[in-house]
Order: sequence, then C-alpha cells, then structure tokens
Amino acid sequence: MTDLLEKYGYDLDSDTIEHDLDLIVKNVGNVISPDVLRQCLSMIDLTSLKTDDTPASISRLVGKVNEFHKSFPDYPLPASICVYPNFAATVKSAKTCDDVHVTVVSACFPSSQSFLEVKLRECELAVLDGADEVDIVLSLAAFLSGDYGAAGNEIRAVRETVDAAAASQGRRVTLKVILETGLLMTHEDVARASFLAMESGADFIKTSTGKVSVNATPAAAYVMCSCIAAYYRATGRKVGFKPAGGISTSLDAVCYYSIVSTILGREWLNRNLLRFGVSRLANTVLSDIEQRTVNYY
Repeated sequence: MTDLLEKYGYDLDSDTIEHDLDLIVKNVGNVISPDVLRQCLSMIDLTSLKTDDTPASISRLVGKVNEFHKSFPDYPLPASICVYPNFAATVKSAKTCDDVHVTVVSACFPSSQSFLEVKLRECELAVLDGADEVDIVLSLAAFLSGDYGAAGNEIRAVRETVDAAAASQGRRVTLKVILETGLLMTHEDVARASFLAMESGADFIKTSTGKVSVNATPAAAYVMCSCIAAYYRATGRKVGFKPAGGISTSLDAVCYYSIVSTILGREWLNRNLLRFGVSRLANTVLSDIEQRTVNYY
C-alpha cells in the first residue's frame, strides 16, 4: 500500500504546528464576536450519549429544539441532534424542524470492537429508522496493528451499507469517521488516519468520541485540517471537519473555528463542512452572547 503521507505530500513537523497554533490561539480574542458565536451555534451537533438516555429524555431534548425559536427567535438552530442509533426513530418522529438533521453514533460506538456484520447491521437499521448522518469510529484494532487496508475496507463497507439503505428511501446519508486522535501517538498517525478515512468515503473526519481521556486538541485539529486541504488539492472533493470531546467554552469553539478558517478558508465555515460535537456548548455560547446565564438545553 502506498504510504499516504507521501501520496498527499504531508510534511508538517511539530515545530511548525506549534508555531502556527500559537499565532492562531493568540488571535482568538480578535475573532470571537456575537456573529461568530451565532455561526458556531448553527454548526453544533447537539448531543446526548448517556447510559440513562430514554425515549422520554430524548423526546424532551427534541422538544427543546422544536420550541427554540419561541425563546430565541434571532438565533440559529443546531445542525443536528446526535443520539445512540436506537433513538433515531425517536428523534425523527418528534422533530418538527426539517433543517435539523438526525445524527447517530453507530458501528459499535465508542470502541468499534465487534464483528463487522454487527456494525453494518446497526448502521443500516439506524438509517432505515431515519438517521441523516452516521458517525462511526475508525477500527483502531486494525489501524494500530498497521493493517490500514482492513481499516479502510471497513469504512468502505459502512459507506456502501448506509448508501444502500438511504437510497431505498430516496435520500443520501452523511458519513463521519471518528479517528479517536487521543489514542494515536503521533501527528503522522493522525495524518494517516485522516487520509485513510477520506479515501474510504468519509464526508467528515472527526477527532474523538468524547469517551477517552484525551479528546479534541488544537494540534490534532491542525493536522486533520491540513490533511483535508491536501486531499482537496489532490481530488477536488471537500471533506468536513468535526471536533468533539471536551469543547465546553466559547473560546474553545472559536479556537477550532479559527483553525479551520486559517487552514481551509472561509468556504469551510458553514454547517455543511464544520460541526461541533457537544452536549454543553450550546448553553455556554447562548450565555456568552446574551451576557446572562442561559440553561435552555
């Protein structure tokens, strides 16, 4: 298999990443504004992934989204509501706002440790139940063993399965691949995983599950966005970026927004190409814009 770093001309070193991130972080204070925070609100995958989630609790969350504009008429809705796959039908049936998507984490999230047939069937059922977007985890069992072919083939199999299920309903599904960058030991491994996921059909690459000790980091985001840029130069296909895990403040969100803006440009600064996977951020951003404590969601 051709080395993916060589194929796409990846040549970043740690000093360059650190230097560039230092400049970006120092400038975040000049970027943050009510308008930028409103943009960030529109890019949120509003997430509930708790062990004690129930149909009733998920329906309440969806109801909050449905009623949001009654309390905040001048603010955008989130991009999607993200839940476990067994709640896709719950979200779809309760949702009244068509432009808010149904997102599921699937394929044996968060570990991705199971039989491929189980992963594929879970993804298929979620799409048939109404999922518009499917977030899966890269098979680290294969990737960390150096079996990049197996890791890529699994993503391709999921891509084919969700596409077929969606086509049977006359629609298309977005596939996001979570790299779990906190478990990848080097920037080069983050880059290899990024290129592998994109080559295998990912519409988005995502940092983390939020279920391990190290989740989204600016350094991982910088590497992933640099890979998206290199892949776009080589193929002409735009792939989205989704930081997730540990993003809890407006400054966190604007830091990632700034990384995307710096590396990929303003054309990536929309919900079609940038998402935030969060459970707490929406209230924080609302509070910062309103300059009062908001606990809506």
